[in-house]
Amino acid sequence: MFEVKTQAHASKREHYEDLCAQARGLLEGEVDVIANAANFAALVYHSLPDLNWCGFYLYDGKELVVGPFQGKPACIRIALGRGVCGTAAQTRQTQVVRDVNEFDGHIACDAASQSEIVVPLVRADGSLFGVWDVDSPLVARFDDEDRAGMEALCAVFMGSVNG
Repeated sequence: MFEVKTQAHASKREHYEDLCAQARGLLEGEVDVIANAANFAALVYHSLPDLNWCGFYLYDGKELVVGPFQGKPACIRIALGRGVCGTAAQTRQTQVVRDVNEFDGHIACDAASQSEIVVPLVRADGSLFGVWDVDSPLVARFDDEDRAGMEALCAVFMGSVNG
């Protein structure tokens, strides 16, 4: 049985390093992408403070479709280039949004969300897998350390996708 470790960390960087190690252990040996995505979302949601939603939007060849997540029910489909998730998918660049109310075209799935970080997920062959989306009820919850940490976490997850 896997248990989420909750412990005090000296820094945000160390917290993400520990979380990456936990994610590697959680995903090791499992090949089912949906099972891994579900457990990955639960791990992050229960390990990082001040989150109200985290999960995957998976690219179906036309648009992003909600995948495994933790939090309240979410928007089901998002067009590429629309909102924070669609922008991350289209540009293939991580989006760190200090205040979602200032992001032109933000899609408000949960009115409680005030800041957001979205990491594009790209397969080893360069094709789009989807995006990893994390929301917080706090303005300015995410910064460059979170960007680096989330990108590192997503690299661990994509290692389970790419084999």
